[in-house]
Amino acid sequence: MAEFDVDLFVIGGGSGGVRAARIAAGYGAKVMVAEEYRMGGTCVIRGCVPKKLFVIGSHVKHEIEDAAGFGWTIPSATFDWSTLVANKDKEIARLEGIYAANVEKTGARIAKTRAVLEGAHTLRLMTGENVTAKYILIATGGAPNHGREIPGIEHVISSNEAFHLPELPKRIVIQGGGYIALEFAGIFAGFGSDVTVIYRGDNILRGFDEDVRKHVRAEMEKQGITIITGCTIDRVEKHGHEFTTHLSSGSSIASDKVMFAIGRHPNVANLGLEKAGVAINPANGGIAVDSWSKTSVDNIYAIGDVTHRINLTPVAIREGHAFADTVFGKRPVQVDHATIPTAVFSQPEVGTVGLTEAEACAAFSHVDIYKTDFRPIKTTMSGRDTRVLMKLVVDGTTDRVLGCHIVGDAAAEIVQAVAIAVKMKATKAEFDATIAVHPSAAEELVTMRTPTARHVRQAAE
Repeated sequence: MAEFDVDLFVIGGGSGGVRAARIAAGYGAKVMVAEEYRMGGTCVIRGCVPKKLFVIGSHVKHEIEDAAGFGWTIPSATFDWSTLVANKDKEIARLEGIYAANVEKTGARIAKTRAVLEGAHTLRLMTGENVTAKYILIATGGAPNHGREIPGIEHVISSNEAFHLPELPKRIVIQGGGYIALEFAGIFAGFGSDVTVIYRGDNILRGFDEDVRKHVRAEMEKQGITIITGCTIDRVEKHGHEFTTHLSSGSSIASDKVMFAIGRHPNVANLGLEKAGVAINPANGGIAVDSWSKTSVDNIYAIGDVTHRINLTPVAIREGHAFADTVFGKRPVQVDHATIPTAVFSQPEVGTVGLTEAEACAAFSHVDIYKTDFRPIKTTMSGRDTRVLMKLVVDGTTDRVLGCHIVGDAAAEIVQAVAIAVKMKATKAEFDATIAVHPSAAEELVTMRTPTARHVRQAAE
């Protein structure tokens, strides 16, 4: 009789957990996955994928407006929110089926229920079944965090509910200044809502390059989105179908919906972590792990947003794959969390990889900046008032490109390719030696010859 029921038990059927399960099963492991909600996790069900579908849909209004400059006469268009939501739901259901099928094809078993730890090797399912596992992987992700309790917090929605609203709000107030807040601000504004963004900091997109932060804010404000910084929401009052949002500045805003997107917290509650001896990282509230994603218990690992390291779906997938390679493939793999490209599907879009100008200046004695902003070729015909930002951060001593920051159409697509060069430690001279693709916005990355700024840190006496 086998010592354990399964070789690997995965708690969470999101992108990271599914990748780990599939790879481990491919190595011959007996695998079981428990998912209490829907296979695919936050990214597929109520995150990246439906968000990108909404972003694409919200661009159509601008495309119609821009068409006139290219000779098109388009009859007055109408938009139906319920059709968008219904079609999105069909696509998400299709993807969920694919995720489940791909796991089951490997021979792994899916339990559509909640699983909690009863010990280092034992799990209890809400079905009443107990399962023992040689290894356990926690991949339960994260959830929206509304922050401190305020009067009227029960009236506030998160990004979860935003995907299922029965109708498009004519006016919406969004608190937050990061990925989710700005992406939904662009979505709602694109569909015609009056949008106000409230953020406590001095400017949106904290942690991004300063030029990116300024550029995105200016472009969003051109589109009619109101951005109020240095302020928070103190309370929300409901009056029939309308809400009044009271700000810390003393002013108030009337709207049809109020959304909070101020961050996410790891899903660690009521998992039985204490029974198994799994420690929490006091610095971030996530499960504490080492560079191999191992927790404080030798046979229990954790990946993705539940560790609160870098909360990006591709990172969770890479961590899950590395875990399976290491534990079941006997091919030790550590995930390199440096130089990770990322995108914000705001409007305009942001693509970035590597160090910001401030980070580079703090780490290197000589830093050169190459920067340009320009009208994209499309606007010469459409007449739209928008500009693209391209920026390279370079080590002035070695000529290595330390960072790349792009704001504009297809920024994510461009930065994915640039990230390869940055990861390979390409130099500015190698960028310059690359022949441009013309006419394109991306050609600016290989044609900027003169630094726009040079920083030299004086040695301490």
